[in-house]
Amino acid sequence: MVEKTQNQEETITGSIILRRALQTGFIGGVFWGLMGKVMHYFNFTEISAKAYVLHSWTRSTWTFRWYSEIIVLLIIGVLSMVVAILYYAVLKKVNSLWVGMIYGGILWALIMLVVTPFYTMIPNLKELELKTIISTLSLFSLYGLFIGYSVSYDYAMFQKYNLQNKGDEPSEYTI
Repeated sequence: MVEKTQNQEETITGSIILRRALQTGFIGGVFWGLMGKVMHYFNFTEISAKAYVLHSWTRSTWTFRWYSEIIVLLIIGVLSMVVAILYYAVLKKVNSLWVGMIYGGILWALIMLVVTPFYTMIPNLKELELKTIISTLSLFSLYGLFIGYSVSYDYAMFQKYNLQNKGDEPSEYTI
């Protein structure tokens, strides 16, 4: 039996945590994107994710069909994987609810202040109603909380597992 080095164990653990961060990102993107759609449906927000993801670059007839909503949710899920990887790379060791909420607020600010001005068909922050601003900021804060705490929790649990079970190969289902 070949002994594994500390570096190999860290690589295995890192790849498992990274895969879980990707899964968390996709699931979080789809779930919170769906919550955003529900908020738009009940008129809590004036704009929907479809305005950013599809209508910002095309107005084809298929974008007004039901299946365009599913496509938008899948695209948001993939984009959310990038968001989760950024959190994993920078903040995975911080196990705090507030950091995740602030992360979501920063994402909201980036989208509303940096991305929105490039899309002429989407109203900028000054043109949005207060209910839209509060609702979307709350949504992004909860999304950031979900991504941040999930990634940090996975990282902390795998670190705890490695300390308790040195020499055992960690698996995705051990925690």
